[in-house]
Amino acid sequence: MNKKKVKPGSVLIFLFCCIVAFTMIVPFAWMVSASFKLNTEIFEYPIRWIPKVFHMDNYDKVWNSIAFPTYFMNTLKLAVIITVLQLFTCSLAAYAFTKLKFPGRDLIFLAYLATMMVPWHAIMIPQFLVVRTLGLYNTHASLILMQAFSAFGVFILRQNMLSIPDSLHEAAKIDGCSTFGIYAKIILPLTRSGLAILTVLTFNNVWNDYMGPMIYLDSDNLKTIQIGLAAFKQQYSTDYGSIMAGTVCSLIPVLIIYILGQKQIMDGVAFTGVKG
Repeated sequence: MNKKKVKPGSVLIFLFCCIVAFTMIVPFAWMVSASFKLNTEIFEYPIRWIPKVFHMDNYDKVWNSIAFPTYFMNTLKLAVIITVLQLFTCSLAAYAFTKLKFPGRDLIFLAYLATMMVPWHAIMIPQFLVVRTLGLYNTHASLILMQAFSAFGVFILRQNMLSIPDSLHEAAKIDGCSTFGIYAKIILPLTRSGLAILTVLTFNNVWNDYMGPMIYLDSDNLKTIQIGLAAFKQQYSTDYGSIMAGTVCSLIPVLIIYILGQKQIMDGVAFTGVKG
């Protein structure tokens, strides 16, 4: 029976990954544990990871003391709409930049990609002036329209679509399939890994966005969960159990999205790293 030799380098990499994973999991586990504790129990030493009594009052306070359900639903609405729009616009652009031939295609792609190098702070004021001029200030439409397109999303999907042979596209065209038909029936199903990556990244970015809603939203019934958590922390600055409960609630949708797309994400990262 042949035994594979374990290389010392592989062992070191494995140990390093375990240490990194440990340093990321421990704070998360402490946060979940603290969300079920009283303030007097949170800072006990040594740490009691499993509370003697699970206090659900922290979660009750979060959902009832502020307009947390409204903030939650506003954020979910924005995250879902923006994610769907980005999947549509970015996949169409990536399809055009990989499978369609037109003058200046690569130059246009490079110019579009170069917009990623412009800091958001440099265009923050011009964007605000445009939004206010169009009468979109204090509406969800302002955030949706500004984030409906993504150069980074186009880059991810383009890298993924490069792995699809051009001969497949040409064969479908010869069989009489329309350009949009090829995109919808052939290209998209073969780009699941890239779409999964873009879904998770976009949803996470929109869900955790603080600056955008703070600048463009003024009415309390339009604000998002990150604005709500900031207000909650100011109101209950010493109630750490309730603050941890609110943070846990805000993380649940992101975790669900990641778990659902985990397999496709791993495949997509590998493809994106080697194709280009």
